[in-house]
This record gives sequence, C-alpha cells and structure tokens, in this order.
Amino acid sequence: MLETLDALLLARLQFAFTIAFHIVFPAFTIGLASYLFVLNSLWLITKRHVYEELFDFWKTIFAVAFAMGVVSGIVMSYQFGTNWSVFSDKAGPVIGPLMGYEVLTAFFLEAGFLGVMLFGLKRVGPGLHLLATGMVAIGTLLSATWIIAANSWMQTPRGFGMNAVGQFVPLDWWAIIFTPSFPYRLVHMVLAAYLTTALVVGACGAWHLLRGTAPRRAATMFTMAMGMVAVVAPLQILAGDQHGLNTLEHQPAKVMAMEGHFESHPEGAPLILFGLPDQENKRVDYAISVPGLSSLILKHGWKEPLAGLDTIPDELEPPVAVVFWSFRVMVGLGTAMLLLGLWSAVAWWRGRLTTDRWLLRSAVAMGPAGFLAVLAGWITTEVGRQPYTVYGHLLTADSVSPIAAPAVATSLLAFVVVYFFVFGAGVFYLFRLMARLPAEPEDAALDKGPVRTAGITPGPAQGTPQGGTDGL
Repeated sequence: MLETLDALLLARLQFAFTIAFHIVFPAFTIGLASYLFVLNSLWLITKRHVYEELFDFWKTIFAVAFAMGVVSGIVMSYQFGTNWSVFSDKAGPVIGPLMGYEVLTAFFLEAGFLGVMLFGLKRVGPGLHLLATGMVAIGTLLSATWIIAANSWMQTPRGFGMNAVGQFVPLDWWAIIFTPSFPYRLVHMVLAAYLTTALVVGACGAWHLLRGTAPRRAATMFTMAMGMVAVVAPLQILAGDQHGLNTLEHQPAKVMAMEGHFESHPEGAPLILFGLPDQENKRVDYAISVPGLSSLILKHGWKEPLAGLDTIPDELEPPVAVVFWSFRVMVGLGTAMLLLGLWSAVAWWRGRLTTDRWLLRSAVAMGPAGFLAVLAGWITTEVGRQPYTVYGHLLTADSVSPIAAPAVATSLLAFVVVYFFVFGAGVFYLFRLMARLPAEPEDAALDKGPVRTAGITPGPAQGTPQGGTDGL
C-alpha cells in the first residue's frame, strides 16, 4: 500500500512538473498570435513602418515559444499511457476524441499557416499574409477551446454513461463539450493568456525605454501593452468572480478549500485574507479575516450561510493549504495587474506614459506576473479537484498505472534534468531575442503621424526618451 501511495504521489508530481513547463508557452503564444494579427492589420491600415518592424521582431519570438510549447506538450501527453493508463482506459472514449479534435482543427491550422506567416510575405502578398496570421491566431484559440473543453469535462462531467467494463462512454457530445464550467473557464483562460502576453510585451518595451534603445518601437509596444492591461485586467477580475460562483455551485469543496472554511457558517462567513491552514486540526491559525465578506462575495449578502469542509468526508477533502495559498497568489497578482493598468491609464492621460520611470520599472518587474498567475490558477483548479480525476466519479488513486515507485522516480528525475537544461536554454534564448531590439532606421520619421508616446523625442540618429537614459 505504501508503494502504491508513493507511486501515485510521484506520478502526480511528474505530471505537475511537466504541465508547469508546458502551460506557460501556450499562455504566451495564444496572446502573442493575436498581437501579431493586430500589428499586421495596423500596418496594412496605417502604412506605418513601426507596426511592420514590431511584427518582424515578435514573430521570431513567437516561433521559438510555439516550438517549445509543441515539444513540451507532446512529451506531457505520453504520461497518459505510462503513469495514467487506468485513467486513459476509463476516460479515453471521452477525452481521446476531444484531444483528437484539437489536433485535427487547431494544431493543423496553426502548423499549416505558420510557415506562411513567418516566411511568406514576399511570396503571397500582404493580404494573404494577413489571412495566414489570422488563421494562426484562430488556431491558438481553437487549441485552448478543445483543451479547456476536455479539462472542464473532468471538472464538471456531463453527457456520458458507463459501459460494462467501467469506461466512460459518450452519450451527448454537446453536453460533453459545453459543460456547466466550460464557458467560464474558457473566458478566464483566454483573458489570462492576453494579460500574460501584454505584460511580457510591456516589460520588453519598458526595458528598452529605460535603456534608451529604439524609443519609437519601444514606446509603441509599451503603449499598446499597457492599454491591453488597463482594459483586460478588470475584465479578468469580473470573469474570475463569475467563475468562482460557478465553481461554488458545481465544486463546493474546492471553494471551501480556497476560502479556508473548515467549519460551516450559518450566519455569514468571513473572508480569510491570510492564515496558516491546519487540515489535521480543521482550523486556520493566525487568521486575518473580514467578517461576513466571503458571504457577501459568494452569496451577495453579509449574513448568507456558507457550508464548510465539515460537510465533506475527510477522505474527499482537497489539500487545503495548497489550494488556499495558490488562490491568494493568483488573486494578489491579479490585483497588481489591475493597479498597473490603472497607473498606466493615469500616466497616459497626463502625457507621461513612456517617461514615468517608476511606471517603467514596475512594468519590467511585472513581466513574469502573468505566467505566475496562470500557474497559480491551474494549481488551484487541479489540486482543488482532488481527490478526483473525473470529479465525483473517478478517484485519482484509481487512475494511476500499476507501476512501481522507483520507475516513476527515475523518469521524474530524468524530466527534471532534461527540462531544466533544454527549456532553460530555450527561455534564455527568448530573453536574448527580447533584449535585441534592432536600431531604428534613418527614415523612421516617414511614418504617418506618431503614436501618442507622451514625450518621446528622437535624437539625431537613434533617439532617446526624455528624462535620461539610465538603466534600472
């Protein structure tokens, strides 16, 4: 029994490790593909060379990130056959087709038009090149749609039956795809991807503005990115709130763990801001809380009752500490994004968006925040679903392959070594690409009218932003 538990834990750690590496790349490329489409469209509409230059700059970064996402995704999928063969056998009739649809529609669309987007401008013309860029962007969104559909079915399963050998069999594909949690989770994930990309683009633009390199391009990308953050961050908070209400309806134990509610509250539940969950003793130590606020947020009333984990059997409780803290990391980073967007909007209104050096430094610091928020969100979602793989129907302990713990430990160690070496080198190369914003051409002034860059004054050749060129 101990060996089985160890194998289960190691298999979960291996999947968590590989998906943590994988998910950051789709989260980046989903937003970046749409950003490239916007840049391409603006170039064709306005004829401003700065949009073409930024397109050429970011398309190379997209290609590298896309390739890393494909490789890490393929490797991750093999674990369904090695570590999770029982899950694959039981849930394969439902999950398998959904994953196949993702390949047939999204991946083929991305792969088919990627080469045209990267290398085909002079061969197919600007119109077809824009179409190819749009198809790549649509492909990334379709990919997210199918993956979220598969995962949402595992979270809130619908439209299935069970055959004689204990397999989930599809009865209604519309119900399988459009589960109760699917639209909320899809919107939440796509907005997260757009925020992640905007923060990376904004950090890159802010870095070059602080260094005084290519100020026209840096100011354009920074202005576009901060505008995206200012618009999407509040939308994401609203989408997250609706997603939380949906989770309360369909996965109440997950919300109980997120809130740290070990006990039911018949007359209003407090919002625990911080504390140390003690699952063994069913309490949150050193809790800092606001009375009634959790009931107000989740039930829209200070005195509305909220059930706690005391209504859930101990063996069906999710790991509270992990869910409790990952949720707070996600919410904290989302709040920081909202404040950065508001700060940027005020700075733009005052004409200081690209010259406020504290804002630029803050944007650089927030560059990785989107990735961290995505990881925290997925930890909240997946750990909060425990102890199930298919919520309410298939336990994680009953999904693992009959494999010895040493074999899983060996493959996990190999993954750690190879991933840190290969993908570490890839991420380092991405940083190098972002740091090499080419010098601006002498004919930059031929662009039709400047973007509202709030104080950028080109020098005799390359130009530097007002307020000095000192770095961080």
